[in-house]
Amino acid sequence: MTDATERDPQEQGRGAGRAATVLACVLVLLAGAGLTWLIFSTEPESERVASTRTTAMPVEVVTAEQGDFRPVIEVMGTVRAARDITLRPRVEGEVLERSDSFTPGGLARKGEILLRLDPSDYEIALKQAKSDLRRANADLAIERGRQDVAQQDYELLEGSLSPENKDLVLRKPQLDTARAAVESASADVERAELDLKRTRIRAPFDARVISREVNVGSQVLPGDGLARLVGTDTYWVEATVPLEKLARLDVPEIPEEKGSRVRIRNQGAWPEGAHRTGRLDRLVGTLEKDTRMARVLVSVRDPLARKESGPVLMLGSYVRARIRGGEIADVVRLSRNHVRKQDTVWVMDEGRLEVRSVDIAFKDGEHAYIESGLKGDERVVVSQLTAVEEGKALRLKDGSPDNAEKAANSTRRGGNE
Repeated sequence: MTDATERDPQEQGRGAGRAATVLACVLVLLAGAGLTWLIFSTEPESERVASTRTTAMPVEVVTAEQGDFRPVIEVMGTVRAARDITLRPRVEGEVLERSDSFTPGGLARKGEILLRLDPSDYEIALKQAKSDLRRANADLAIERGRQDVAQQDYELLEGSLSPENKDLVLRKPQLDTARAAVESASADVERAELDLKRTRIRAPFDARVISREVNVGSQVLPGDGLARLVGTDTYWVEATVPLEKLARLDVPEIPEEKGSRVRIRNQGAWPEGAHRTGRLDRLVGTLEKDTRMARVLVSVRDPLARKESGPVLMLGSYVRARIRGGEIADVVRLSRNHVRKQDTVWVMDEGRLEVRSVDIAFKDGEHAYIESGLKGDERVVVSQLTAVEEGKALRLKDGSPDNAEKAANSTRRGGNE
C-alpha cells in the first residue's frame, strides 16, 4: 500500500509537465499565425501604387512639325561636259606653230590661236584671186565704154530694128557677162581670204584641251582630228531619278525657266562642307538602261571655279546631288526613321501609347511628309520599344526634349509668379 501511494504524486507531476509543454507549443503556433496574418492584412496600398508607376516605360519623344515644306531628293550622278568637240581643220597644210595652251590640260580662251598652218599656198591663191578681180573690173569698165557707142548706133538705127535685136545692139549680154565675171572674181577673193584665215586655228569657245593629236611639223588634211576640247563655262551632272519622284521636281520646259536648285557634293574628294550649286536643266526623256530610272541633267556654271571660289568639278567624277523639290503644302514633316512598319507612327497621348496609321504624301532621303493621321504638336515616340501594345503606359525619359521644354516652361511660370 505504501509503494502505490508514493508513485501517484510522481505520475501526476510528469503529466502536468507534459501538458504545460503542449500548451506552450500551441501558444507559439497561434502567435506565429497571428503575426503572419497581421503582416499580410496590414500591407500598405501605397506600395501597390508605386509598383504600378514603375511599370510605365520610359521613352523619348519629338514634337511633330506642320507647315509647307520643300522635299530634298538625293541622287547620284556623273560629271560630263556640256560642250565636247573634236577640233578639225578646214584646210590642209603643215603645222608651223602651236600655242602653249594647246596641250592636254591646257586652258584656252575663246578666239585664241591654237595652231597655225603654213599659209604660203593660200597667200599666193589670194594674190591670184585679187588679180583676177582687177582684170574683171577692167573688162567691166571697157564694156561700159562700149555701151555708150552701142547707144549711139541704136539711136541711128532705131527705126529699122525689131525689138528682139535691141538688146544685141545695146550689148546687154556682154554687159551682163562682164558683171558676172566681177562677181565671180570677188567671190574667189573672199574664198581665198577665208582659206588664209583658216590656216590660223582658233578655240571656238573657252575650253580645256583634253587630248592632242598633232604637233609642229604634222601634215593635216581637212577633217583630220586635231584635239578634243571641252567647254569650261558649264558642266553637266547626269543623274538618275526614280520615276515616282519626277512629279516633285521643277524641270524647265523652256530655256528662260529656272529649274530646281541642286547642291552637289563629292564626298571622297572635297573637304567637309564644300559643295557646288547647280540648277536642274532638263529631263533627257529616256530611262537609264540598267536601273530603269529617269535621266536628268543638272547644269553647273563655272565648274573650274575660275570666277568664284569653290571646289573644282572633275569630268567623269561620281558626285552626290541633292535636288530641291517643289513645295508640299500643309503637311506634317517627320523623320522617316520614326515611321514604323505599314506606315504607322507611335504617338504618346495622355501617357499612353497610341499606334496611328498615317497617309504619306511623299518621302525623301530624310523625311516623310504626312498629309493625314498625325497633327502638328503631337508627341511622336522615337525610342525603340521591346513590346508594342496599344494603350501601354509611357513616361518621358529624363533629358527628353519634351521634359526639357516642360522644365523651361515651369521655370518661366515660377519666375512670373
